[in-house]
Amino acid sequence: MAEAEMWTGRLHLVNFIRKFTVTAAFFLGPLYFLKLGFSGLQIGAVVSCFAFAPILVSFPAGWTNDRLSIKKMAAAGLSAEALSLVLIGLVRSPAAMALVFLLAGAANNVLDVSTNSLYYKAESAADPNRRFGTYAFWLSLGAASGLLAGGALSYFSGYRVLVMVFAGVTALAAVPVRGFGGETFTFVGVREYGANLLRKKALAFAVLLFFLSLHWGVEGTVYAPFLRKRFGLDDFHLALYMSLSYFALVAASWMVSRLPFDAARNRILFLAGMGLSGLGLMLMVQADVRVSFLFRVVHEAGDGLMGALTVLYISGLFEKRSIGGSAGLLTALQTSGQMAGALVFSAIGFRAGLQYPFILAGLVLLADAAFGLYAVPERGRPERAAEPA
Repeated sequence: MAEAEMWTGRLHLVNFIRKFTVTAAFFLGPLYFLKLGFSGLQIGAVVSCFAFAPILVSFPAGWTNDRLSIKKMAAAGLSAEALSLVLIGLVRSPAAMALVFLLAGAANNVLDVSTNSLYYKAESAADPNRRFGTYAFWLSLGAASGLLAGGALSYFSGYRVLVMVFAGVTALAAVPVRGFGGETFTFVGVREYGANLLRKKALAFAVLLFFLSLHWGVEGTVYAPFLRKRFGLDDFHLALYMSLSYFALVAASWMVSRLPFDAARNRILFLAGMGLSGLGLMLMVQADVRVSFLFRVVHEAGDGLMGALTVLYISGLFEKRSIGGSAGLLTALQTSGQMAGALVFSAIGFRAGLQYPFILAGLVLLADAAFGLYAVPERGRPERAAEPA
């Protein structure tokens, strides 16, 4: 048990570091692109490449996790992510930046799939809420802390310095990967992965996640420009707005980890989180920055509830022996929603007004919450994976 706690601690550290670096680069990137002279459509295309990459690599990464090596995939992902951060600071054309963001998206997805697979496969007697809530907590804490530190670094030294420094930090995260344990491998036929995803419960949840992820396209394209134009925030205060509100996501993940598992309550929290996320997103377009920030906190709290419980639900949809590839396919479908959101909402925002993507994406989340009454499993224990469809 002590050995398991040691390697899961290393896993949480890696998750903290990688989200610390990539989130700041991702959220603050559009402001840098505007300085380089990119149009709104070009920014949307660049960010959509980040979301498109998982469609290409999610399943191969998950298949490799199930049959070969999780640690090697994670180390390769960290190396590629560090390289992509360096390149972001070097290239200047939209086409080259799109290619770099494709690499960054692939690396980030390999890390997501690999760390998720390792955690899903690990044997644990811990309460599911505590286990997966803790996992989500360290991911969200890394993102919030990275935005805060990245905003300060960008304000005082510039975005290019930010990505170079964070590239070095990302590379250092490869050290604790060597201590990962819990790898289990078995032969899984390709058809089994497709059959897993086409089960009614898994497919319905995949559709729900697709529409949920549309609003990520808003945050990667028009979020920072909206705050700059609406409230006149400089890089530091803009990052303060983003990061401090993001700590509501951290708090919500922590709350889930403190609640003992209860399937009915988890389902209510997930659906309530989606509703709060949608309402907060729509209402953060208020002209008063304080009111806007308050509703952004509401949005992030909703996202935190969903984020912690999403990994718990996914762990119950598939068997451990095939969860790497199956969850990889689910991730590919989910990130296709982010890609679609980046393209559609950036085009709307930079042409019609930067507030409209938030309103439209919020409405989609509210509609998705209604669909969730059907799509969210009534039970959520990991043991559910062994049950028939």
